[in-house]
Amino acid sequence: MAEVVVRAAAKINLHLEVLGLRPDGFHELAMVMQSIDLCDELVLAPTADASLQLSCDHPFLPTDGSNLILRAAALLRGRSGLPELGARMQLRKRIPIGAGLAGGSSNGAAALVGLNCLWGLGLGPGLLAELAAELGSDMPFCLDGGTQLCFGRGERLEPLAAPASAPAVLLIKHPEASVSTPWAYGRCREQCSDRYLHTEADFERRREALRRGALLGALQEGLAWPALRNDLQPVVASELPVVAEGLAILQRANGALATAMSGSGPSLFAVFDTIAAARAACDQLRAPLAEAGFEAWSCATISDGVRVVSE
Repeated sequence: MAEVVVRAAAKINLHLEVLGLRPDGFHELAMVMQSIDLCDELVLAPTADASLQLSCDHPFLPTDGSNLILRAAALLRGRSGLPELGARMQLRKRIPIGAGLAGGSSNGAAALVGLNCLWGLGLGPGLLAELAAELGSDMPFCLDGGTQLCFGRGERLEPLAAPASAPAVLLIKHPEASVSTPWAYGRCREQCSDRYLHTEADFERRREALRRGALLGALQEGLAWPALRNDLQPVVASELPVVAEGLAILQRANGALATAMSGSGPSLFAVFDTIAAARAACDQLRAPLAEAGFEAWSCATISDGVRVVSE
């Protein structure tokens, strides 16, 4: 096979609730994740010398062994038992780096899917999901994408039916702001651990409240949108004033149904009924966003995540 091209979609968190600490030291989470059509593209081709090579059109993205694409490639090759396999991988980057949009996780998931195809391994979705969970908490979601409840570290997935009418978002990020996910959760533990739950029964009660809550009513039945919850938002906003500034601008948008920070930030978004409404809001806010230094994208929500687009 000469070449495989894979699309890797970004995600936003429509809900991110920190329930408590797990025995493994990670946080127990209850989330609703949603894929959007802001996508990177990974182009893969075989090599004859068993090398794994990565290049990227973004000058600041590491392309060494710390990159999840190369880590995913090495893990997949190791599990295949075929050390002679190699690949040349080129990443075309559109998802901002360090933005709370799972760009790195989506890229790693794209490598698993693309190399499974390129190398003709024939691994099923279940095994790919297991490998994804070894590499990162968001990676299992990124494989299938769409709209899903995500529990545990984020790897326990409960897919949801497609929204009654697919919403859209106006997404913004300040290019000079970035957040380390471990830092954000560490600060959350320092500031909020006195409110953590401690038992599996308590965790499950919160999961069930999310399953039956107003947010899923808005998504699946077209009911009014509630205020969105992200427990990391006040933690990050207290250290990064640009988060509060961006949210204040988004809240001025005509037709905005809700606003929030995505993941550990600092990307921010407002939800709209339609992509046309999101684009109109982008036009409306163009001047204040530019004055404050924000980049902006009008994005549709989509029903899948990683997808092979050509082979």
